[in-house]
Amino acid sequence: MSDVKITIIDREGEAHVIDAPTDMNMNLMEVIRSYELASEGTIGICGGMAMCASCQCYMLNYQHMLPEMSYEEEDMLDQAFHVEDNSRLSCQIPITDELEGLEIRIAPTTE
Repeated sequence: MSDVKITIIDREGEAHVIDAPTDMNMNLMEVIRSYELASEGTIGICGGMAMCASCQCYMLNYQHMLPEMSYEEEDMLDQAFHVEDNSRLSCQIPITDELEGLEIRIAPTTE
């Protein structure tokens, strides 16, 4: 089993250094949910299909190591609230070895 360390800052501002498995075909949104770092029903509402922006996160480093943004992700972020230049949908970021040391902050909810 291979893990990468990722720092996730939750919506309350608390930083969590977590181990994310690279061998389970997970994405960043699924890792956030599995560690319960966002309230139930506030992240991944569409199930990871890039059809909502509930899993929006701000990439605080390593933007160059992330996969290129798809048209669907870019389109969804164009319609989302609280979008910044470093916004990404966490459901579109697969957990790979290249994410070692990634730091993100979960975007606020639209409520």
